[in-house]
Amino acid sequence: MAKTSVTPNQLTTLRLATGLGAAAVYGIGEAHWDYLASGLFAVSLILDRADGILARLSGKTSRFGHIYDLIADSACNALVFVGIGFGLRHGDLGGLGIPLGVIAGAAVLLVLLSVVRIEEQKGQGAAEIGNSFGFDPDDAMLFVPVAVLVGWSEGLILAASIGASLFAAVFILFHRRTLFTRAS
Repeated sequence: MAKTSVTPNQLTTLRLATGLGAAAVYGIGEAHWDYLASGLFAVSLILDRADGILARLSGKTSRFGHIYDLIADSACNALVFVGIGFGLRHGDLGGLGIPLGVIAGAAVLLVLLSVVRIEEQKGQGAAEIGNSFGFDPDDAMLFVPVAVLVGWSEGLILAASIGASLFAAVFILFHRRTLFTRAS
């Protein structure tokens, strides 16, 4: 793809469209729609990887593309949790699914805002978590469509609301000096 006219931002836009589509379809809350939503979200996650790889291989990296990618990734990941929570409104969790989805989504957005602030002060990549043992934290999102398809949506949204909130708190605590000081 590096030698085609396809740009990284086009892949990011397609990632955004498939991710938002997945969130909307998860919100329907009917099991047979979860197949489509999970497929859309899996494609969205693949495109999330592809846009960055294409940018690096083609030499088309840019500050705008980096910020656009962060926003698209966070919007998709946050709204997928909101969609799953909304879709659970008629299940065992009842109306509790919606606020749990919103909590998980809000935590994802809080991390995004923190990353943008850190990068404004320290430069691009300053807030990256990096790989550990060949595992990137973004890879954990691959568990989402699988968990939904095997019927673990309730456990997933409970774990995501707690786990994403704890991650956001630890991330902010770790970067507190940068986040709560004025840029010079």
